[in-house]
Amino acid sequence: MSASYLPATTDSIAQALEAKNPNEAISILYRVLDNPSSSPEALRIKEQAITNLSDLLRQENRADDLRTLLTQLRPFFSLIPKAKTAKIVKGIVDCVAKIPGTSDLQIALCQETAQWAREEKRTFLRQRIEARLAALLMENKEYPEALTLLTGLVKEVRRLDDKLLLVDIDLLESKLHFSLRNLPKAKAALTAARTAANAIYVPPAQQGTIDLQSGILHAEEKDYKTAYSYFFEAFESFNALEDPRAVFSLKYMLLCKIMVNQADDVAGIISSKAGLQYLGPELDAMKAVADAYSKRSLKLFEIALRDYKAQLEEDPIVHRHLSSLYDTLLEQNLCRLIEPFSRVEIAHIADLIELPIEHVEKKLSQMILDKKFAGTLDQGAGCLIIFEDSKTDAIYAATLETISNMGKVVDSLYVRSAKIMA
Repeated sequence: MSASYLPATTDSIAQALEAKNPNEAISILYRVLDNPSSSPEALRIKEQAITNLSDLLRQENRADDLRTLLTQLRPFFSLIPKAKTAKIVKGIVDCVAKIPGTSDLQIALCQETAQWAREEKRTFLRQRIEARLAALLMENKEYPEALTLLTGLVKEVRRLDDKLLLVDIDLLESKLHFSLRNLPKAKAALTAARTAANAIYVPPAQQGTIDLQSGILHAEEKDYKTAYSYFFEAFESFNALEDPRAVFSLKYMLLCKIMVNQADDVAGIISSKAGLQYLGPELDAMKAVADAYSKRSLKLFEIALRDYKAQLEEDPIVHRHLSSLYDTLLEQNLCRLIEPFSRVEIAHIADLIELPIEHVEKKLSQMILDKKFAGTLDQGAGCLIIFEDSKTDAIYAATLETISNMGKVVDSLYVRSAKIMA
């Protein structure tokens, strides 16, 4: 900070706003914060200066300066109410989060702030910072550390009965267990979040997050109709708030339509009033998948996966469901193609389905092992040999039934003879 300070007045704030360049404005605001005055008016002006300074540092992508600022403000925090401190700290952490490529810095910043809050016995602030830290660890795929942090935090917050924070933490826990493929625990955490949310007023954005997570879990259980209704609720919430997550909710709605064999509805949803607002690569990707599915074309399906790799394969939720859809489509096409043959070249099947020979051979061997059809691969000749389904001889079942009935007759005669002898 600069050695000479400026008076903590609205004129100084105005001077910073009128500065010719951001660096000059930042210098002025630092000098306002250097002012030793602690009168109520000076504190109010300094709070405004911190907000403006944080925004300017964010615009200049100076994440390290924001981290330093948060450390330098600690003496100032002892002069203002704890609620205002929490608001300022959250604001600075949010500014760092808006700077791209700062995930490691955010984790370090949250760890430092949480430690300071623990030492200062600022429980309210520490719990929220730790919840933020758990979310960052999860995004960084550091799942064990995030789970350890959340487990302790859930117990602590439940004791304090802070419902609003509890909803956030339970939702985070549900997402974490889902990432770890532990579906029962993910559902249990989501149920806990819903229970806590029913007891309080939940902001629309948070309600939308709950609905989005509910849709994801129902889709994972192949209950696509229920998932669609939850995604629709989430979309309405996010759309009203102009939240960027609205497009993902809409994307998952389209995915559900494809998965329930209603791919023809996708074009109608995209061309609706709500859908037209979000035209872009996300919706184009789902439209390409829907077209491929409607035409039962594996080639178009693979083209869509290649052209929209970022939107389809790099989205873990979409990728998981499209993988099963692709496998189903491939099996149906192969079964249809090999049905007329008893012996056929694999190369011929690959030509008909327009896929590489290695890919087709691998899938056919998998289908034989899964007993989708009876056959064997003659790799020397490059042929697939299909066996006729062996018909079960009905005489065996009839014989077993006769023996069973004879056993019952003998048992009945034994019981009767025992009665006569008695």
